[in-house]
Amino acid sequence: MYEYTISVMFNGKKYQTNVIADKDSTEQEIYQLALKQVQMQWGLEKEHS
Repeated sequence: MYEYTISVMFNGKKYQTNVIADKDSTEQEIYQLALKQVQMQWGLEKEHS
């Protein structure tokens, strides 16, 4: 397992998040994990604001 620091765009803003993934994961898989993580964290919080 490796830890990656990834920047993703979500709702017009740039977010940076850490992702832990298998060493055999592709860049696309890692990016999708990061995007899902940001969507879960910031998407739900915006709904409750």
